[in-house]
Amino acid sequence: MTQSNSNYAPGTPMWVDHTSPDVQAAARFYGELFGWKSQDLGEEAGHYTMFTSNGKVVAATTPPMSPGNPPAWSTYISTANVEETARRVDGAGGKTLVAPMQVMDQGSMGVFMDPTGAVFAAWQPAAMKGADLVNQPVSFCWNELATRDLEAAKSFYTRVFDWGAKSNKMPDGGEYVEFQVGGRSIAGGTAMGSMYPPQVPPHWLVYFAVANTDDTLKKAQSLGARVMSPAMDIPQGRFAVLSDPQGAAFAVIQIANPQ
Repeated sequence: MTQSNSNYAPGTPMWVDHTSPDVQAAARFYGELFGWKSQDLGEEAGHYTMFTSNGKVVAATTPPMSPGNPPAWSTYISTANVEETARRVDGAGGKTLVAPMQVMDQGSMGVFMDPTGAVFAAWQPAAMKGADLVNQPVSFCWNELATRDLEAAKSFYTRVFDWGAKSNKMPDGGEYVEFQVGGRSIAGGTAMGSMYPPQVPPHWLVYFAVANTDDTLKKAQSLGARVMSPAMDIPQGRFAVLSDPQGAAFAVIQIANPQ
């Protein structure tokens, strides 16, 4: 699970948001699925729309920065200095997609692509510290890289964020990586196998905790979502991967031993 409070150490995933060409439709879907309330911050903020659960900020949805960008969930990683992060990204073989910029009084951000093609964002906090709620039902609890070159990804992220990389052998002979900050696992990484169609790019997948995975799947499907990976049990809980009605992938998990 991610760090469990809003004092996110540098290198920790601390925010997630959703890009959608139809923000109102996205707000309706996730509002009905997770019970989130939505608030459009207005034209000044580019109609960035915040999601809250019981008054606590958990995520957001926003129009795409560039027309034509596909709907997707994005992972933001906390940094003490986004300019330095950009330099590290470039030095480690990644690309800067959106140069570091200040976002009003909220903080500074940049958007990057790792050498394997996965896109992520970095956030240097000011007024906006990150999600108020994580690891609880209807909040994000895990961020997982799916890549076609796991070794290259490990080399990149350990250089950019000073992450540790704990390797775990999987029953099928594959490898699952736990990325760590200060010895604490804060994100995961896995190689994309044959179950991924060739056209699916490397990506960061966001996991949301739920009270009941099977009930969530039924509700999501009734709202127009598509099941990409059916519910299955792992030691950490029962999870499934979905595609929302606009095509953005996300995962849900009923955590086995919530903290």
